[in-house]
Amino acid sequence: MTTTVRLTVSQALVRYLAALRAEVVQPDGRTEILPYCGGVFAIFGHGNVAGLGEALHAEKDRLPTFRAHNEQGMANAAVAFAKANFRQRMMAATSSIGPGATNMLTSAALAHVGRLPLLLLPGDVFVSRLPDPVLQQVEDFEQGDVSANDCFRPVTRYFDRITSPGQLLVALPRAIQVMTDPAQCGPVCLALPQDVQTFAYDWPEAFFAPPLIRMRRPPADALELADALDVLKAAKKPLIVAGGGVLYSQAWDALRAFADTHGVPVAESQAGKGSLAWDHPLNLGSIGVTGSPAANRAAAQADVVFAVGTRLQDFTTGSHALYGDATLLSLNVQPFDAGKKRGRQLVADARTGLGQLSAALAGWRADPAWTAASRDQAAAWNARVTELTTRIPTDTLPYDAEVIGAVRDSAADAGLDSARDDLVVCAAGTLPAELHKLWRSGVPGNYHMDYAYSCMGYEVAGGLGAKLARPEREVIVIVGDGSYMMLNAELATSVMLGRKLIVVILDNRGYGCIERLQLNCGGASFNNMLDDCVPEGGERSTIDFAMHARAMGAEAVHVRDIGELRDEMKRARAAKKSQVLVIDTTHRRTTDDGGAWWEVAVPQVSERAGVVDAHRAYLDAKTRQRR
Repeated sequence: MTTTVRLTVSQALVRYLAALRAEVVQPDGRTEILPYCGGVFAIFGHGNVAGLGEALHAEKDRLPTFRAHNEQGMANAAVAFAKANFRQRMMAATSSIGPGATNMLTSAALAHVGRLPLLLLPGDVFVSRLPDPVLQQVEDFEQGDVSANDCFRPVTRYFDRITSPGQLLVALPRAIQVMTDPAQCGPVCLALPQDVQTFAYDWPEAFFAPPLIRMRRPPADALELADALDVLKAAKKPLIVAGGGVLYSQAWDALRAFADTHGVPVAESQAGKGSLAWDHPLNLGSIGVTGSPAANRAAAQADVVFAVGTRLQDFTTGSHALYGDATLLSLNVQPFDAGKKRGRQLVADARTGLGQLSAALAGWRADPAWTAASRDQAAAWNARVTELTTRIPTDTLPYDAEVIGAVRDSAADAGLDSARDDLVVCAAGTLPAELHKLWRSGVPGNYHMDYAYSCMGYEVAGGLGAKLARPEREVIVIVGDGSYMMLNAELATSVMLGRKLIVVILDNRGYGCIERLQLNCGGASFNNMLDDCVPEGGERSTIDFAMHARAMGAEAVHVRDIGELRDEMKRARAAKKSQVLVIDTTHRRTTDDGGAWWEVAVPQVSERAGVVDAHRAYLDAKTRQRR
């Protein structure tokens, strides 16, 4: 006879989440058994406070609930938590119906593009229909079962609306299965009608003893493996492009062993940065539009580009114009990615696949001259990074590289190693390019960048999620004034929760990155920089970011120059609560070293001569794209 327990739908859902355990591999190689769900971010409203709110309170000692200030912010933080845990753990986010739910749509898309787990639990309208239309309900004139939550369907990997209690017995394990599947991983949404949340049901007690979660590592198919071996054995000048899949597979040791054993240089995508220590002799640095000259030169000269765990986004491939005539070999757990651009595909877990390849390639090495040249290029680029990041400007405002250097070197001032002890968070603007080239990552997870969805406003909330995941790290959010203004409320949450962040705001008074792109496409400076956007009768924007941060409970200072920034960073590292450091910068200077073409369509017809010239250059660049 099946033993049951009578609980509401909400109580059963929360009890199940609290019972989940996962086997987690840490960056230092340790394996731990930890709660799979790290907690629930919640902003309560009429659609979830009585049902799910009561259930969360009852389990608060086993499944922590975190109150946030903005639904998008809290869901972004949950995504960051999963990313910082290399997809081995996740968090849930719950809101009321209507605007609270749709505020989380951007986060769902962010997780969807980044292939990251996120459990969304928005409240929904009554299944009984009796009180319709309720407060905040979206009514569809043709479909009675449509609500605002249906907007989640295209930006989640799995969507279900729980319309009866027993449905949860199937839907909830299925949602967990999707989030823990290495190929299908992404956000899931279980919409919870507010009356169904409160319905009682006799649940099998066995439901609340789910099995231990272990991430699967599918091996390569024998025929695909043989084909990949033929490609590599014929290569003289191979190049590995390490993507986020290397980190999510915990394949960093396998990658290093492959590079060392076979003499193959490595370049890193935005998501893959940190897969190989910055000072490894064969690490050529960042690749693509934001790439180092060493990596991009190797990409142009390589005869085989071995893409490991990368989606081959346009910024990684220079809009598919960077790799020339090289044979593309893609090792990826997701067939959709492995088969891109007619590459030779090897569908497998990155760590397992690299091990299989290396074992079968015994005795094979890249051309010794290629390996030696790569080592020289890597060393030269590292020396150049030091030069770029240690300059002290005297007659101009500093730019991002000099800020990055001051942040990094302040760790040494405090007796720390930034490449190992820090965790930098960023997402949008010019900073991702500068950080991709110039930030030094010594351990996996030291570099946390959303450059899949590149969501402005991710940074502060992402920093909070990263701090929840990695409390032992100094989490440093480096953000431009534009992104900070988009979404900053979770700075107050970090203070409230006692999760210290250091936020460095670079104030160039506008969307400097996009203004440069605008000018490079032949356009006029328009609607980007704050000083250009004041209409007659308007007033010049004067935002005191330090005062704003202090109003949210953080300690904050506006520094005058790079030297003062470094001093204040040392002080901030010793502080106990969240710190905000603001510095005025210029968007006119950037790191010109490296880089590659990025396809941004230019108008075919314009009265501006600059646009006509830019379109001509655009057409010329397109002739080099892989087709």
